[in-house]
Amino acid sequence: MSAPSILVAARPDLQKAAEAWADQLAHERRLSPKTVEAYARDLWQFLTFLTRHIGEPPGCASVSELRTADIRAFLAARRNEGVGARTLARQLAALRSFARFLDRRGLASTTAFVTIRSPRQPKSLPKALTVSDAERVVDGADVLAAEPWIAARDTAVLLLLYGCGLRISEALGLTRAAAPVGAARAIRVVGKGGRERVVPVLPVVSRAVEAYIAACPFALAPGDPLFRGAKGGPLSPRIIQLAVERLRGALGIEPSLTPHALRHSFATHLLGAGGDLRTIQELLGHASLSTTQIYTAVDTARLLDVYRKAHPRG
Repeated sequence: MSAPSILVAARPDLQKAAEAWADQLAHERRLSPKTVEAYARDLWQFLTFLTRHIGEPPGCASVSELRTADIRAFLAARRNEGVGARTLARQLAALRSFARFLDRRGLASTTAFVTIRSPRQPKSLPKALTVSDAERVVDGADVLAAEPWIAARDTAVLLLLYGCGLRISEALGLTRAAAPVGAARAIRVVGKGGRERVVPVLPVVSRAVEAYIAACPFALAPGDPLFRGAKGGPLSPRIIQLAVERLRGALGIEPSLTPHALRHSFATHLLGAGGDLRTIQELLGHASLSTTQIYTAVDTARLLDVYRKAHPRG
């Protein structure tokens, strides 16, 4: 695999360095041809910008003289051309790679590339299930289980994710003493950053946990993990992920179904039913309301989709 040629408006020393860098990416680091091509293109765009920015083709000395403001000017120019945050982040990664190459060979000092921050990435929208699909997943958790107690266990875990909005780590972190059974109508959960919150528990969730405890073949001491694997050890998140993958295939549900999608669905469906953001923030254990606000976009997107499909002129 040969490295792509880099045709740039640059002085011979920088031109030679750019070609050596691309060759290293291709042969020493063994990056894919498409990645090397993309990185080479990113460098070409930067050096073309730099030629205009400083009024002459750049050399290694020009790179050493760059300030953080110069890098920001390049990113701003690309943003004005309609380039998104993810592409900008990749371009900055390519430039940092080239800067490290120059620095290691003593060709240029490149502190400006180290001090600049990467562009903030937009938060991706959670992919929530429809209400009917979420119910099908929870109701169908026992379809593919090898043993009845495992079916009861998986049903209880999935109901904690969808019925209480727990993260999978939070559900599997519950002890037997903390199990929401009997008269318990809430559970105390320790989430990210050690933050505690109290989450209401629906009767259907309590009944599912009780059914699992009754069927579990292992002794469950108060301080022990509530959910167990097939051999009696603490239940691994990967086991639940695999169970959801099998359910996804059996029920014909789209690939966006993951255990975490059930938590997203919990929040989205609450919002769609009139829940307020502050309450949902508390239930999810988000430190910041801005994290919870993403669900407003999810619900709006869902409503617009329904509108387009249902409206006679859609």
